Amino acid sequence: MPTSVLFWRRTDIEGLERLELSIGPDAVEAVSTVLCLEDGGFRLDHRWRLTPDWRALSVEVERWNATSHGRLTLERTGSGWAVDGVARPDLDGAEEPDLSVTPFCNTFPIRRTPEAPGRGQPLDTAFIDGPALTVAHSRQRYDRQGPGRLRYVDLGLSAGFEADLVVDGQGLVLRYEHLFERVSG
Repeated sequence: MPTSVLFWRRTDIEGLERLELSIGPDAVEAVSTVLCLEDGGFRLDHRWRLTPDWRALSVEVERWNATSHGRLTLERTGSGWAVDGVARPDLDGAEEPDLSVTPFCNTFPIRRTPEAPGRGQPLDTAFIDGPALTVAHSRQRYDRQGPGRLRYVDLGLSAGFEADLVVDGQGLVLRYEHLFERVSG
C-alpha cells in the first residue's frame, strides 16, 4: 500500500500531529502521533483500521503525560462497539469514532456527506476524549457549503460548537476553524 504523510498543527493551543496514511484496495490504515503542550503536555499515538469505503473498524489510542500512561481500543462489533474488549451498549447507534485530538476522523463522515451545497449529514459518534481516554456517545452534523467546504455542527457533548472546514479532494482536512490546519512536511 502506498503511504502518504500528513501534518496538522493546532491553532488554538501548541500542538502538532504527524499521520502516515496508507490507502489500498482492501483497507485504509493510519498511524499517527500527536504532541500537545496543553495541561503539562502529552503524547498521543493513534492507529486506525478502516474499510476501503472509509468506515472505521478499530482505533487504538495510547497516551503519555508526565504522570501517567494509558491506552484504549475501540472496535466495531457487528452493529455495536467494544472498548478494550468490553461491549458498550451505550454506544449503540454510533456510526463512527471521533477522536478529539485529530481532524483525521472527520474525513469518514465528510466522504459520505452529499456533494450538493446545503445538504447535510447528521451522525452519531463514539466520541473519544484523547487526553482523558474516555468514550461517550455524541451527535454531530456536517453541512456541505460548496466544493471542498463544509460546516461542522456539534449536536451532542459540545452542543453549540460550530466550525467551517476546508478539505482536499479526498475529504482530508486542510483547515478546521478554531482547531487545526494542515502544514507542509
